[in-house]
Amino acid sequence: MDSGLNATEQYSIVAASHSEVPARVLKHGDTFLVFDRFGDINAQSRGEQGLYHDDTRYLSFLELRIGSERPLLLSSEIARNNELCTVDFTNGDILIDGHVALPKSTLHVRRARFLWNGVCHERFLVTNYGLAPCEASIVLRFGADFADIFEVRGSARERRGETTTRVVDAESVHEYVGLDRRVRRLRVRCAPAPTRLQPSLVEYVLMLAPGEQRALSLSFACESERRPAPPRLAYQAAWDEARARPAVLASGARIESSSVPFNSWLNRSIADVEMLLTDTPRGAYPYAGVPWFSTVFGRDGLITALELLWVAPAVARGVLQCLADLQADAVDAASDAEPGKILHEMREGEMAALGEVPFGRYYGSVDATPLFVMLAGAYYRRTGDLDFIRGIWPNVERALVWMQKYGDVDGDGLIEYARRSPGGLVHQGWKDSHDSIRHADGAPAIGPMALCEVQGYAHAAWRGAATMAAALGQRTEAQQYLYAAERLARTFESLFWCEELNTYALALDGRKRPCRVRTSNVGHCLYAGIAKEDRAKLAAETLMGVDAFSGWGVRTVSALETWFNPMSYHNGSVWPHDNAIIAAGLSRYGRTDLALAILNGLLDATPFLELQRLPELFCGFERRHGEGPTLYPVACSPQAWAAGAVFMLLQAVLGLSVDATARTVSLSHPRLPESIAHLHIGHLSVGSASVDLVCTRHAHDVDVSVLRRKGDVRVLVVK
Repeated sequence: MDSGLNATEQYSIVAASHSEVPARVLKHGDTFLVFDRFGDINAQSRGEQGLYHDDTRYLSFLELRIGSERPLLLSSEIARNNELCTVDFTNGDILIDGHVALPKSTLHVRRARFLWNGVCHERFLVTNYGLAPCEASIVLRFGADFADIFEVRGSARERRGETTTRVVDAESVHEYVGLDRRVRRLRVRCAPAPTRLQPSLVEYVLMLAPGEQRALSLSFACESERRPAPPRLAYQAAWDEARARPAVLASGARIESSSVPFNSWLNRSIADVEMLLTDTPRGAYPYAGVPWFSTVFGRDGLITALELLWVAPAVARGVLQCLADLQADAVDAASDAEPGKILHEMREGEMAALGEVPFGRYYGSVDATPLFVMLAGAYYRRTGDLDFIRGIWPNVERALVWMQKYGDVDGDGLIEYARRSPGGLVHQGWKDSHDSIRHADGAPAIGPMALCEVQGYAHAAWRGAATMAAALGQRTEAQQYLYAAERLARTFESLFWCEELNTYALALDGRKRPCRVRTSNVGHCLYAGIAKEDRAKLAAETLMGVDAFSGWGVRTVSALETWFNPMSYHNGSVWPHDNAIIAAGLSRYGRTDLALAILNGLLDATPFLELQRLPELFCGFERRHGEGPTLYPVACSPQAWAAGAVFMLLQAVLGLSVDATARTVSLSHPRLPESIAHLHIGHLSVGSASVDLVCTRHAHDVDVSVLRRKGDVRVLVVK
């Protein structure tokens, strides 16, 4: 395959001139659907629209007509829990031979759809509100292209498999035999039987008396080797099963405030996390985002779990178990795998199976491995669940060996990366686009690269490993891990601090030259606790300077830098998860006031956003009075770590920490936005104990009251 792009640009997402935030999204398991407000799919006008399963687009076209005309849209809604989309239509004037055969607003059509177990279920309720009987033609046209997700993203392919269509046993069947010899099949079923059924068309001709209503149901079932023919379920039976699915976050802490905008943001985030949480053979895992990253990503899952840890530690347990089971056990240059390394990305599509992209199981991430150990340590402190830690301890030890042997190839204590796979990612931190790591003059930095935030994660990983090792009775190893953390902190301070910038360098290149630029990455260093106290305070002020803080959030790159671009993916945009981590870092060093400014900025953005949903990122233009943030054209929405941001932001402004090993809940210099007079946190677990808290904002501080206490737990408040 020769796309004319370098190895990294090859996998970038093509943004067409018509791109905008996806209008509507549904997801269940390994299936998701992107469609317009009508409920239609038109991949030619909106490239990412479609019904996808296992990284393949099954349905690329779906269009509803009343007669030959597109209906008039009345309303289009996604239920608050993200399970159901409903659309209301009526007809325009339907003409036959120049005469009005069906006056406008005679018919009402209510369309409802949901996903369940690889099937898109649709129901149409058609009602005649006219005073006379009428004939109505309801037509659905559809098509399947079976495009791989990387094709949809813009990767060219020289060859594809074969597609056939047929009508058999009153079903329309589209079948694709890929070059990987796997069969993928879209099966369209109708109830009742339609008036006309063709391979790509369903038509119902209805004779409706005044006031009469008819129900029509269709299902689009995705079949593959991993999911053979799904069971035939009627619309209502499938809906009853879908609604009965337990909510993962329901077992965690419950949050409610006196602010309607904050509650709307919070509830949307909860619904988005629940939708993205996917049952895998290894436990529930938050898939990274729709449409481009609806699969297991190591880094994304780990950071999402850290964001949710204080509220719902069960998410962290699922992420840790899944990634432990997928940990690399051998050197494989083609997938950038090395023993002990944690997965970056896993794909099930045709191009991954054929090796046209290296992402079947791909390990090209330098930060996922220290983040894995960091999360394990944080999970233990949060829950006291030593039995689980004991179960994954061999995986933790292998990750630590990777950090020493493969992550630190020159033995200086720093974690570096260099791509080994010819088709892999050049940059392997969270800012992994091809142009994201540069020197101040804009020149690309050449590796092996040591990113500042990765040293922070590694520092936290060593310290967390020491705590876990001590709890498991491994005292000698615990001391060794503490020494590694202290050594790394000293090296970090000596090599990364930039006195003239009052912040830490973005990275060291292969010649140990610092990239002396102001970036948001430094906030991750504060979060991980690697920075010295005095320098952390200076870095905090730099992060929140007018050149860095747009008014909505901290930019990925300061506006003072020569290569700042507010419309760039990683070089000047604003990412909610990045800002949540920065806020947590500011809070760690006592600056809950600065963390509050970040929370306020993102809270103010939510009323301008579709469904009050924070996208993956938005542009880094300066905030303008009376206007919302400028959207980024191909941002994932929803996206897991963007949805998780509100929880870490709230934790940051409250200065909240939960230590089940010490049976304590601590709040240090708590703050709340002016719009929140009261905040209630219920059923906050602390090991086997739990508490209910109420936080009340006053002019200059926040009072914390314990409403309920069950078991042995202390609540400490420092103002």
